[in-house]
Amino acid sequence: MKTVFNVVLGLCALALVYICYASIMGPIDFEQEKKHRDAAVIARLIDIRKAQAEYRTRHNQQYTNNFDSLIDFVKHDSLPFIFKQGELNDKQLEDGLTEKKAIAIVEKAKKTGKYDEVKKWGLENFKRETMWVAVKDTVFPKGFNADSLRYVPFGNGAQFEMATRNDTAKSGAPFCLLEVKTPYEVYLNGLNGQEIANLKDLQTKLGRYCGLKIGDLETANNNAGNWE
Repeated sequence: MKTVFNVVLGLCALALVYICYASIMGPIDFEQEKKHRDAAVIARLIDIRKAQAEYRTRHNQQYTNNFDSLIDFVKHDSLPFIFKQGELNDKQLEDGLTEKKAIAIVEKAKKTGKYDEVKKWGLENFKRETMWVAVKDTVFPKGFNADSLRYVPFGNGAQFEMATRNDTAKSGAPFCLLEVKTPYEVYLNGLNGQEIANLKDLQTKLGRYCGLKIGDLETANNNAGNWE
């Protein structure tokens, strides 16, 4: 009987040790894994932000709220790259010559074959040519998988929530707002539920979004991330 009691007592002691260890290490382990997952989600959101910035330049300053359109743009569209040779000197600028005028003079000479004005302005070595380079080769590293943009890391196939809204500035100029986000529950799934609840409670009390996101549909913030 005494032996059984000692065994039970020993098991209870081990259980208490484990409970104490878990209470200390649980939050630490959660925070470490959260940081790991945060980093992956943030990297993906930054990639989306890069893609949207280039998409906007090619689509009348409008973002897209559709991942199919964004991914197709990254995979198949191109961006203009201006090849520059020669710069306008102080004398040319003082005489009223601008980049736009200089380009027009050179282009006119190419079409007509008459280079008198080019020589007059000293633009023999002035050259501006537009080259088109694939988005995927310009914005992202070699081998980048554009199809991954829509998926939340550690989200088990879940996709980011992406939305846009058109608004008008006080000056009357139209502009487009973008917001891309994912809540904690999506990419922290499988971790300690109580720790996630505590995290959400803290963020709610601080008036912050319970997750990671870029941009905002209510306030223009240059698509900043809520971790920045």
